[in-house]
Amino acid sequence: MQFLAPTFAEVVARHRLPSGGARPPSRYDPHDAVHAAAHYLCDSGARTGDLSTALFAYNRADWYVRKVLDQARAYAAAQPAGTGDCNAIAATGPATLAAINYACGQRGLPYLWGGDGPDNGEDGFDCSGLTTAAYAAAGITLPRTAQTQYLAGPPVPEGAPLLPNDLVFYGTPGTAIRP
Repeated sequence: MQFLAPTFAEVVARHRLPSGGARPPSRYDPHDAVHAAAHYLCDSGARTGDLSTALFAYNRADWYVRKVLDQARAYAAAQPAGTGDCNAIAATGPATLAAINYACGQRGLPYLWGGDGPDNGEDGFDCSGLTTAAYAAAGITLPRTAQTQYLAGPPVPEGAPLLPNDLVFYGTPGTAIRP
């Protein structure tokens, strides 16, 4: 996310951001940097809908603002608002279909660190919370955190195609891994 050290430290302090593991937040950790960038952009105008100002505050280059907004428009055109085209996902069975339908039904909820969703009295989900809830809706019990989900299932064999019911993680096996 290319944070300057003082800017990252100020955002982390202002929002009391947790780290992706048992260590202080780091601007070099993707988990920490993405959370800080989201807060920084919201603080800079994105929360009120002024994306251009927010992006310019993040990187003071007009070409950068244009490039990010062009990419956002291209992404939005590929996924029309409100559709997400969940019906186009080829489910591999009834459990997969149930999990996909549950997850698609949660679109529009906010990201909430540690969030387990409205069924548990919270406004939103975090990534592993949504994964846990979607699979529960399909009758499949998963551990709550990304790391424990990673450890719970068999890995997809290297080179095998991913299927709609596969969970994808990034990181290394010894660190906090996010779905």
